[in-house]
Amino acid sequence: MARLIYFDNNATTQLALEVFEVMRPFLTDEFGNASSAHQRGRSVRKAVSNARGHVADLVGAAKPDEIFFTSCGTESDNWAIRGVLSARSEMRHIVTTRVEHEAIRNVCANHEKSGGEVTWLEVDENGMTDLDDLKRSLCKDTAIVSMMLANNETGVLFPVEEAARVVKENSSAVFHTDAVNAAGKVAIDLKKSQIDLLSVSGHKFHGPKGVGALYVRPGTAIDSFLIGGGQEHGLRAGTEAVHQIVGLGEAARLAQDVSAMDRVRKIRDRLEDAILKTIPNAYLNGSSDRNDRLPNTSNISFENTNGEAILARLDEIGVCVSTGSACNSDSHSTSAVLQAMNVPYSRAMGSIRFSLGRYNTDEDVDFVLAWLPAIVENLRAMAR
Repeated sequence: MARLIYFDNNATTQLALEVFEVMRPFLTDEFGNASSAHQRGRSVRKAVSNARGHVADLVGAAKPDEIFFTSCGTESDNWAIRGVLSARSEMRHIVTTRVEHEAIRNVCANHEKSGGEVTWLEVDENGMTDLDDLKRSLCKDTAIVSMMLANNETGVLFPVEEAARVVKENSSAVFHTDAVNAAGKVAIDLKKSQIDLLSVSGHKFHGPKGVGALYVRPGTAIDSFLIGGGQEHGLRAGTEAVHQIVGLGEAARLAQDVSAMDRVRKIRDRLEDAILKTIPNAYLNGSSDRNDRLPNTSNISFENTNGEAILARLDEIGVCVSTGSACNSDSHSTSAVLQAMNVPYSRAMGSIRFSLGRYNTDEDVDFVLAWLPAIVENLRAMAR
């Protein structure tokens, strides 16, 4: 294959070379256990501490010890929901949105099956929820509200700081946000918000797979997710995966300057504008106001065309895209997110998510624009 163009950065990102080099010693010479008292343990413990500080800086936490390392964003999300429900066992009500990632939606659905109560906030055609609906949904039994910072499929940004304020003014609920697809793309400053819990995952901003973090505001009622030793202040047991953690820390350090996304935004905008202008019956999914979306994401429906067929044709020429969430890529049903937005089936079945990253170029966009119109036209002609 002559070239590979990767436009699926919301699924995962390329590991940054700088991150790999920081990780390398902890796969070879620096093999100690961070809980050990000897010099091998002390050296890696210091590295873990430094990484914790970098993640805290990325999300604007007040102190590094508000960051707890996990294995991934899914674990962070699960821990946030289940840990709060366990700590507040007398409260059985959850509030969340219809368009959350599966790591939240499925946990909440399981809670319903076990007899708990969930209020599912609807979204409008732009993928946005109504904070008045949020306020009305709160009650004395609400244990936790979980609202994502950015939707992984459409890139729509939710007003989580304002939502957290609404929750705090009208209930005793804990507020959690899934920031997995937002961290490193938009600025986050937890010191200026009332968010209690926030999830991130390293592989979404050029760090390694298999490591994430959960921010926990001091005083938040949350029980341990893994029970064993005293790692992570006793809240998340298990020997630290030091090489993964230092990789997450370095990726967080590199991602702190979100101004680097300005260039990504420009080439995303050019790709989006050209597709909508040159391909008939192409429709944007999500807010048309680009300030309300992640700077790297375009979800576009090609009406009366099969999205999986478009993906396959692009794959043949070395272009990687997706038809929705990578965590649900084996499903042949239309996206639950697009269903919640009431996108007609004729459009939803032909949706493609283009998610650009820091390593993409204008030449990548040129290549896709040179091929995509003919691919769509050909597939529509075959379907007639």
